Amino acid sequence: MRQFDVFVFDDTPDFDNWTPLFEDPALGWFHTKNLNSQLNELEAEWIVFAHRSVKVDREFLNELALVTEGFPMADAFAPRVKIGNKFEGGYLFDGHNGYWQISENSKMRFVAAPNPLIAVFSRRIIQRTGLFDTELPLELQLADYTARMIHAGGKMFSVPYLVAEHETANKPDALEPAFNYKFKNVEKSIWDIFYMCLPPTYLISLTLHHPSILSKWFQNKKVLQIKRQKATDLSKLTEKFLKEITVSKAERKG
Repeated sequence: MRQFDVFVFDDTPDFDNWTPLFEDPALGWFHTKNLNSQLNELEAEWIVFAHRSVKVDREFLNELALVTEGFPMADAFAPRVKIGNKFEGGYLFDGHNGYWQISENSKMRFVAAPNPLIAVFSRRIIQRTGLFDTELPLELQLADYTARMIHAGGKMFSVPYLVAEHETANKPDALEPAFNYKFKNVEKSIWDIFYMCLPPTYLISLTLHHPSILSKWFQNKKVLQIKRQKATDLSKLTEKFLKEITVSKAERKG
């Protein structure tokens, strides 16, 4: 069995011409606009899902090998992404705006979602979690998958020194990444994820802070109810762990 498979994704027209940074017979490369289309072809122990703008090179994979060996209690990892002089890490659940990005100075900790540009999952937790929800915007599919993975018994860990470099790192004039969890861009889809995966108190809080979203719920109520049942049946998520991956009042105040 290979140690890593790298699944590169994007939704731009020229993505068919993408090529990997390097070739290695011990490494599997896959690329597609649909995260489910080649999921059954992944054979490695660990799967890296990365947007094409993130550099998955030998240095990153060597560091990842040390991390996966050093933290056996984790089923998934949330690498930080170096964008210019900034390091953007994983996210916590936030009842006000959906997700709260952890500080650049955050220590090792469990998180609720990865940076939307890259995540690492073990093959065993993928087998438990199933398919990605491709009805959601592409930039939210890793977040939704992580939320469902948590119900399946998985935990995502953030290790500050596991860093992938964004292609804009040495191009200060380049555009910022389009993928993010900024509420104003994908508010309805974040609300859907909260409905499908979190206790009612989280959904109530989110709705109270953004009441205009509630009217959209009736558009696909039955579908969301079915997805919620599938995600939370036999859930292994505990109240203690949920609190650990939710932003606290102290963190919110900075």
